[in-house]
This record gives sequence, structure tokens and C-alpha cells, in this order.
Amino acid sequence: MFPLSPWAATVVVGIGATAVLDLWLWGLKRLGMPTGSFALVGRWAAHMANGRFRHPAITRAEPMRHELALGWAVHYAVGIAFAAALVAWQGMAWVHTPRLGPALLTGVATVALPLCVMQPAMGQGLAASRTPTPLKNVARSVANHTVFGVGLYLAAVLASHFTG
Repeated sequence: MFPLSPWAATVVVGIGATAVLDLWLWGLKRLGMPTGSFALVGRWAAHMANGRFRHPAITRAEPMRHELALGWAVHYAVGIAFAAALVAWQGMAWVHTPRLGPALLTGVATVALPLCVMQPAMGQGLAASRTPTPLKNVARSVANHTVFGVGLYLAAVLASHFTG
């Protein structure tokens, strides 16, 4: 076995947690449930690079080159950043001996980003208030971010086997 540096362990946790979320979303999609598109996240990010941060409806905004690839990259970068926030809060000791509680709390706390920043900026309103089913959309976001929290824990369990 090879030991992971604290930075590498944090990246492994972020990527692993995001992959767990992606498996969850894939399962939901296979069951016929809507899951959204990372292309729209990429579109939003690409427009931000051009100075535009808010849209009346991101679905009607001009499509951008490579928006799907950019959306996936942003998705994983944010997952790594959230893992880094958890490790900064709990310390590397948490990666060595992960506990579910802090991971779940972090996962649920991360729902603030889509509800309070992304959805309003993409034209869906605060906490999806401008969508036809805001409570359903909020519940779906909370569930997804709870799964991400479980993913943080599972990925840390894996990473703990490779930390010194």
C-alpha cells in the first residue's frame, strides 16, 4: 500500500463522494425520475466566465461550447471543495477514522449552495420557488445531498486504508 498525502486523501474523498452521488442519480434516472443535466451547470459556469451570473431561465440561455464537459468538471470540483471543507473542519484525523455524523452533516449543509445560489442564478428562484413543484424539488435536493454525505463517509473509509 502507498500512503496518501492529506491533499490527495481529500481529493479521493471528494471524487469518491461525488461518484456515489452520480451512482444515485443514475439509479434515479433508470427509475424514470428526473435528475437534471450537468450541461446546464456547464452553461451557467461558461456564462459566468463571460461575466453573466444570473439568468431568467438557464434552459433558454445561449448554449455554450463543451458545456456538458464543463458541467461535469464543475460538479467534481465542487465535490472536492466540499470534501476539503469537511477535512478542514474535522481535520485529517477524520479521514484516518471517519465518522458518519460529520459526513452527513456536511452533505446536508451543502444543499445550501443549490437552493440559495445555483437555483436563483439559473432562474428557478430561491429554493426552487419559481418551479412548478418547489417542495418536491427541495426534498430531492436534500435527498441528493444526504447521499453525497453518505458518499463522503464511504470514500473516507476507503481513503483511510491508504493514509499514513
